Amino acid sequence: QVQLVESGGGLVQAGGSLRLSCAASGRTFSSYATGWFRQAPGKEREFVAAVSWSGGSTYYADSVKGRFTISRDNAKNTMYLQMNSLRHEDTAVYYCAAQIRGRLGSRSANDFGSWGQGTQVTVSA
Repeated sequence: QVQLVESGGGLVQAGGSLRLSCAASGRTFSSYATGWFRQAPGKEREFVAAVSWSGGSTYYADSVKGRFTISRDNAKNTMYLQMNSLRHEDTAVYYCAAQIRGRLGSRSANDFGSWGQGTQVTVSA
């Protein structure tokens, strides 16, 4: 089973950028599609982006399309989320996870597992 650890969160002004990283342990990282989700206070966890095991296919929530870019480097066992043009409404705890069931491109948190501990992203207005 893969274990995931997020990093790279922080405080940034609206319009700024951050890059999140998700480091995986175990030799099976490249076997999984992986994704990013986020959860703001008082709200449900929501899908942000996902990438296929090879990195060749990517999927985005409409709210981040054109601003965020998901990628992965299987040689480094790491997934990334480049976030540009950040908005106050992007403020949330961001989690990475591995897809353990369902079809490629699924946006349901129920299809993902091995959740990391999360990293806080705060965008000041």
